[in-house]
Order: sequence, then C-alpha cells, then structure tokens
Amino acid sequence: MNSQARITALGTYTPDRILTNFDLEQMIDTSDEWIRQRTGIRERRIAAADQFTSSLCFAAIEDMLQRYQKQVSDVDLIIVCTSTPDYPFPSVASLIQARFQIKQAGAIDLSATCAGFTYGLHLANGLITAGLQRKVLVIGAETLSKVTDYSDRTTCILFGDGAGAVLVERDPEQPSFHAAHLGSKGDGGVHLFRTGLSTRLLEQHGHTAEGKIVQNGREVMKWALKTVPTGMQAVMEQAQATLDQVDWFIPHSANLRMIESICERSGYPLEQTLYSLEYFGNTSAATIPLALDLGIKQGKVQSGDKLLLFGFGGGLVYAGLLITWNPHSQPGNRQEEINGAF
Repeated sequence: MNSQARITALGTYTPDRILTNFDLEQMIDTSDEWIRQRTGIRERRIAAADQFTSSLCFAAIEDMLQRYQKQVSDVDLIIVCTSTPDYPFPSVASLIQARFQIKQAGAIDLSATCAGFTYGLHLANGLITAGLQRKVLVIGAETLSKVTDYSDRTTCILFGDGAGAVLVERDPEQPSFHAAHLGSKGDGGVHLFRTGLSTRLLEQHGHTAEGKIVQNGREVMKWALKTVPTGMQAVMEQAQATLDQVDWFIPHSANLRMIESICERSGYPLEQTLYSLEYFGNTSAATIPLALDLGIKQGKVQSGDKLLLFGFGGGLVYAGLLITWNPHSQPGNRQEEINGAF
C-alpha cells in the first residue's frame, strides 16, 4: 500500500454515568457473575438524556485538541462513523462542522456499525493518498444506550456509549497505513439489525422491539470466529508481513470470550491484545479508539508500534487495517518521529 496519510492525534470521551452489572441485577434477571463469565464486561458508560452522539463527538475532539495541541480549523473532510446519529439528517459530521466553525470541510456520516472506525480510517487514507484531501477528522461514536432494549437480557448487558476522534493528515514521508482487508456478508444482516423505515426484518423474526437492537449472538459469534482470523491473515499477506511483527492487536470489543477465541484461532497472543469492553462495554464504532487510548495511557502502546485493527459487526461487515502508531508528539513527550515502513 503506497499510503500518503498519517494518523497524527487521538482523543476520546465516555459519559459520566456508570451502569454496573449490579445495577442490571436490579433491572433484569441476571447477575454480575453471569455477565462477567460470558462477556468480560463489568460496567458501561451511559449518555445523559440530553447527550447525543454529537455531544460525545464534541468532547472527544476537545480532548484531542487539548492533548496534542492540534487545530481542526483547516480540516477539509469530517467523517463520523456511527449507527446512532442524532438525526437521520443533518449529519453528525455537519453538526461538528458548525460547532467547531470549520470553514471549508465536507461532512459525511458513515454507517458500518462496529467496523465503522476502521472503515472511516480506510476511507480517509484513500482520499488523502489519492490527493483529494489533506486533513481528515475521523470519529467513531455511539449512544447505543438509546437504542437498547433493556427488557432483553441477552443484549442490554452488552452496550454502552463513547467516542474516539483522530486526525489523519497528508504525510508521504511517515505514513501510518500499510495494508487493509474489507468485506461483507450481507445475508447475515438478519442476525444483527435495528429497524428504520422498514420493519420487515422485525416482522420476519417475530420481534416487537421496533427501533431497538436485535441480535442473534450465537450466529454473530460463529461468523466472527470464522471471518476475523482469516481477515487478519489477509491483512498481513497484503503487507508482506507476519503476525509476530504486530505489537498490538486491537479488535472490536464485542465480547471477551469472542476475543479470546479469535486470538486462539489466529495464534495471536491475548496478552498483546487491547480491548475496552471491561469498563465501557460494547460501544460499537468507538471500541477500537477507546482501546487504543487505554493502551496509550497504560504505557503499553508506544510510538512506532505496529497495530492490527479489526472491526466487525452488523451488516454483516468487517474491515482490518495494519498501521503504525506514529502521532505527532504530545506536549512534554520527547519521543522521536519514527518512519512507519516495514
């Protein structure tokens, strides 16, 4: 991949309200032990009644600007990866353009559910490498709590709210992107969906939770365990590299048992795998940037590290990326710029 793009900054945000497994015990027939054994989740963050996806995006961008001393006034494209926009239109991206008074920027929302963030990064890299854009703001953000059926004990234990924002800028000398592998299994969409203008899938399966997430976890798990390890290998083959050259694997944080099985099947060590689900739950398009940020704050991810990102979810869609983490230095961090080429 002859990339011309570099990820230069990252910011994240999660709401203040915490919903623990013990809180859920008071709402439905479940237990902390049952949830932790099956998912690895202890708690999740929940947006306030007056907080929407745009609110979380604003806060994540502000976090990025503060930590990396960046600006977004010269961004020429905003991509918001979400399946829970404030409105069908205007887009969340347009709300961000207005909030930060970005004078000349395209604005689009991208719907690829839990693979949204990796799709957004891939799109940003492609547009910059093609010479069509120079600086792209990519955000993965969700308020899944607003579309969760809290009477469904199989799904309400999973989902939380959060956002992660990155800047992708033109830099042919030190690009971040090495390889990508994308795909879809559209006939599997019946196993994970939410109604919109059409309720056909809801009627087909005899559900009544209109506008809420409906998931057949067993079928989604089967698909992911077959698709993700194969996709990981496809990414590495394109990069002409091997998995043992990857410093950190960052999959979509859907379920810890799923991640453990993916690592076992792919041969990648779980101890070099980052996830955000334990205290944030499944935040769909936000899980990967949240996990990356946790890795940075814990001192695990260092500049120059090779990261394998892999998003997968409703659609069914997936996207894997091999990148080098080589942001612009944070204030007070004297890290050296590292060329990301293998």
